[in-house]
Amino acid sequence: MPPKLAEIVEEFAAAPRDVVLEMLLEFSDAVPQLPESLADRSGMEQVPECQTPFFLLAEVNPDRTVTTWFDCPPEAPTTRAFAGILAEGLAGASAEEVLAVPDDLYQRMGLAQAISPLRVRGGTAILGRLKRQVRDQVG
Repeated sequence: MPPKLAEIVEEFAAAPRDVVLEMLLEFSDAVPQLPESLADRSGMEQVPECQTPFFLLAEVNPDRTVTTWFDCPPEAPTTRAFAGILAEGLAGASAEEVLAVPDDLYQRMGLAQAISPLRVRGGTAILGRLKRQVRDQVG
C-alpha cells in the first residue's frame, strides 16, 4: 500500500466514530477538478454499485505511476470522500502499489462502524474497478 494511503488508513482507524464523519467530509472536498478533456466523462467508467452517479478513470503513465480521476456530485459527500481518500492516498503511487491496496481498505479504516454497509460496498466497488483498470493497462 502506498505510504500516504497507509497513513490515511491509520488516522481513520484510530479516530473516534464522531471524528470519522468529520474526516470523511474533509476528504469529500479533496477531489481534484476534472481536466477539460474529461469534462464530458468520455473514457471514464461508471460505478453502478454506488447509489450516486460515480465515474472514474485510472491512467498508468510511462513511468508506471498512476493518475486517477473521479467525478461525483457534491451532494454525495460520503461517496466523494472515497474519491478524495483515493486521490490523495494514491497520488504518485506506482501501478504495483495501487494493485497492492487491500480490497478491505474501508473496513481497515473502521468505516463499517461509521457508515452504512451499502456505502462501504460502493467504496469497495470503486477500489475494485480502479485496480482492474490499472491491471488491464499493465498486463
